[in-house]
Amino acid sequence: MNKQLSIVGLLTFFLVSTTAYSQKSKEKEIKLNEVVVIATKFKLEKEKIGKVITKITQQEIQNNAGKTVLELLNNVSGIEIKGINSNPGEVKGTYIRGGRSKQVLVLIDGIPVSDPSGVNQEYDLRLLSLNQVESIEILKGASSTLYGSGAATGVINIILKKGKVDGISATYEVSLGTNNDANTKSSRLLDRNQNVSVNGRLNSFNYLATLNISGVDGLSSAKSKMNQSFSTDPFYNKSGLVKLGYKFNNQLDLETFVNYDSFEYTYDAGAYNDSDINKGENTQVRIGVKPSFKYHNGEAYIQASFNDVNRVLNTFNSFANLVNTYDYTGKSINVDAVNRLTFYEERYQLITGINYQEHKNNTLSDFGNIDAKLANFNSIDPYISLVYNSTYGLNINVGGRLNKHSNYGSHFVYDTNISYNFNVESVKVKALTSYSTAFIAPSTYQLFSQYGNLNLNPESSATFEAGFEAAHNQLIQLDAVYFNRSVDDEIIFVSLPVAPWTSSYENALGNTNVSGIETNVTITPLDDVKVLLGYTSITKDTDADYIPKNKFLANLEVAPFKNTLVSVVYKNVGERTYFDKWGSFGAAGTDVILPSYNLLDVNANYKLLNNMVTFFGTVSNILNEDYEETLGYSTRGRNFKLGIRLQF
Repeated sequence: MNKQLSIVGLLTFFLVSTTAYSQKSKEKEIKLNEVVVIATKFKLEKEKIGKVITKITQQEIQNNAGKTVLELLNNVSGIEIKGINSNPGEVKGTYIRGGRSKQVLVLIDGIPVSDPSGVNQEYDLRLLSLNQVESIEILKGASSTLYGSGAATGVINIILKKGKVDGISATYEVSLGTNNDANTKSSRLLDRNQNVSVNGRLNSFNYLATLNISGVDGLSSAKSKMNQSFSTDPFYNKSGLVKLGYKFNNQLDLETFVNYDSFEYTYDAGAYNDSDINKGENTQVRIGVKPSFKYHNGEAYIQASFNDVNRVLNTFNSFANLVNTYDYTGKSINVDAVNRLTFYEERYQLITGINYQEHKNNTLSDFGNIDAKLANFNSIDPYISLVYNSTYGLNINVGGRLNKHSNYGSHFVYDTNISYNFNVESVKVKALTSYSTAFIAPSTYQLFSQYGNLNLNPESSATFEAGFEAAHNQLIQLDAVYFNRSVDDEIIFVSLPVAPWTSSYENALGNTNVSGIETNVTITPLDDVKVLLGYTSITKDTDADYIPKNKFLANLEVAPFKNTLVSVVYKNVGERTYFDKWGSFGAAGTDVILPSYNLLDVNANYKLLNNMVTFFGTVSNILNEDYEETLGYSTRGRNFKLGIRLQF
């Protein structure tokens, strides 16, 4: 059986290396013509933008039923989700182009989201259900001019669904699957998910309501080195979203939303170390409103939102033989007022805005509290961007932002990107280049905790990139980009292993340099066969923990029968290093090399009754590869999932 699986794997790898990705001719489009919002905060064609943008469409989301937001992001070149195949209760890291999660800004419907109680304030994408999502846009490179703090390596804009069907429409989806590691063979269906959504439109009023409940069990967080298995660590999630909109007239719209997400889980005591006591719970409440107004030669909107994140951890303390409780509450207010003025035959767009943010951290723990009355800061940032789209293919975007922070004063960032579109016979080409600066403000924890430092400067970076995108009719699309990023004043945790054992956050001396190449090829040899190949290579001179130097992706989708779609996804994740500062896995102060690994997944779906019923299924890690993404923690082996989606 293993030999047969190996042969199938090799054959599939050969196919994937020469083809990949498919859909009907009527669904084809040259991606240069895609419309995105993330580049300017207003709709604009990708061909007019001098930066690399990837869009995950609703069709792609439906084709990946049963997956998570993080799993879809992990299939994008240049992105590595640390711990994606580990137990869902383990914290996931979103790395773009060799950066850390703190250098990635997450937006939900264009609104920045974060966790002010976290060390780096990064947002936990486990809180979101994929069933709530309409599409995802990823802007790679520094983008602090438009989006402020955190947008150093990329911006992920998750666009949620909204009511768009006349009358009323409902969807119900359920899936069941296994959740085993490579050494466990169990057919128990411990990966369970249910989702229901209702949306519609009544005259000028539109609405959407979704509810998602899921639970995953069967896998231990920590990896066992003994003959005896560790206890499993379950993960349970529930989330709900209500969006309401009203169109007063052709000029004025109003959108509001209320979002609640929660998950609870158990976790182990550390690498190769079991625990059946540790428990955690995360909850999030988001509310917001967005009025928008269109006028002659322009449009404007205001986005105002409030975000409340609470995390509770109960951790067993083996030294004191008791359970320590940590209660973290972070509150954020974000208000962004933006205006776009179009002039001179719509060749110029002047985008101006002002952004206000306020963040508070209230922490209760056995090792010291953080009072929100002290641990808070605010910022108010005016920004401007000028977009020029010529009639002969030249596109220029320049802008600047002044960050005025209540703690460290002012910080200025700027951005410029240029692209040029031209045709060579039947080949459509866009050459692009950009130079952008970005910053990351210190978090409330880094400023006000027992390890805090009120004299911290913001972490700053500068990114250069250059490359091209090309398309030859519907047959082939190709893009390749070189990038280089330099980071100054990086905020690091300094701990002295000698008396008096002082620890604090400091700005690092010197700088960190990251460079790399990112490329994608999409080939459509037949109407029902399409090929997507992606490769990323990263060179980082310091702080390379768990960041693969090389990552190869291949995705094959074929439609062998009417209303049927089958996809094969192959990943090769290269060697990663972990700097063992304290000697937990060997000699202190040395690098531990984690070997590369290969994953092969198959997805399929079948639609009938005019797409009202969809059956879908997934077999992941077909070759049952046993590997470690993170030292000392389990990963999923071969598993399967089956589900059905009903649309009314």
